Amino acid sequence: MGQDIQPAYRAVRRGSTDQGVAGPRFTGHLVKRARSGYTAAMKFLDQAKAYVKAGHGGNGCASFRREAYVEFGGPDGGDGGRGGDVWVEAVEGLNTLIDFRYQQHHKAERGGHGMGKQRHGRSGASKVLKVPVGTQIYEEDRETLLADLLEVGQRVMVARGGNGGWGNLRFKSSTNQAPRRANPGEPGEEFTIWLRLKLIADAGLLGLPNAGKSTFLSRATAARPKIADYPFTTLNPGLGVVDLGPDTRFVLADIPGLVEGAAEGTGLGHRFLGHVERCKVLLHLVDCTQDDPAGAYLTIRAELEAYDQELAAIPELVAMSKVDVLDEELVDEQAAAVAAVCGQTPLRLSAVAGTGVKDALGGLARTLARARQNEFDLDPVSPRPRAGWMPEQ
Repeated sequence: MGQDIQPAYRAVRRGSTDQGVAGPRFTGHLVKRARSGYTAAMKFLDQAKAYVKAGHGGNGCASFRREAYVEFGGPDGGDGGRGGDVWVEAVEGLNTLIDFRYQQHHKAERGGHGMGKQRHGRSGASKVLKVPVGTQIYEEDRETLLADLLEVGQRVMVARGGNGGWGNLRFKSSTNQAPRRANPGEPGEEFTIWLRLKLIADAGLLGLPNAGKSTFLSRATAARPKIADYPFTTLNPGLGVVDLGPDTRFVLADIPGLVEGAAEGTGLGHRFLGHVERCKVLLHLVDCTQDDPAGAYLTIRAELEAYDQELAAIPELVAMSKVDVLDEELVDEQAAAVAAVCGQTPLRLSAVAGTGVKDALGGLARTLARARQNEFDLDPVSPRPRAGWMPEQ
């Protein structure tokens, strides 16, 4: 723990400060301030492990009616209640899995036990894990996909609660009029699952570190990512909404820069590439001020292919960034070198000066519209069945 927050923690533990006794609200404020330096770097978390356990079913009851002036009471034991289930639900307003770092065990409530006088136990309350839209749920092996939550309100059951046991009232018959048997409740399911968040964006930015991705995002949207003149300024993915008109809006994602050898874990590795897997178009920024722009382009393409062939097949626009730094002749030479290896004429833009930004956004919008149209043509929406329609027997 850093020296600068030690006094705050000591004041919290004593329950007093220089101004007097610290109340509960002020104490919490001190703790929050003391920890702020540590939590700032942990706000975004895209992978988390969770242990989920459904509730056990309640036990059945074996009892008999004993009441004055009632000659033949008979069995009256009630059934146990059903255990609660564990659900995972996608909700609006979340963009990180940080809550699952501090609470990894999630258990539903057990069902109530049966009682005499034919009273059944109540069902246990279900446990709902709230996650951001775009969260994928994997089994413990981290390979078997259980569900992919793509819409707000979408939910999936990951652990089913156990059924309640039968009371002895269930076992009475003409040949067994006084059963003394009751069943125990069934155990609930329990699993370890992995949650992986893949941000839902329409377009994504790619490039080496310091290629100008965060600056482009800040120019094109209202997002305010960290911008500096050193590599790996962006440590977490960022999102922004591009608004080109009432009918042309899309979400743009910026991920930390890739370097050569990212497939082997160099730099930040491939950890954040999953956030652009859902994108329908990519904007590949190449810094025109570097010595080998063609090599920089090929480096990123090689890392994409090493990560996933489907990601490498996403439509791509190539743009030369920071064109305001060099004169036009040098920019032409650098662009020609990149065009020779990418197979298209690179766009030219400067996010700082605002040059070419609208052209790049317009190209993204047109490519995105074509991609959406292709998806519609391949998977058209099926017409709804008419009222009263039934499947043929």
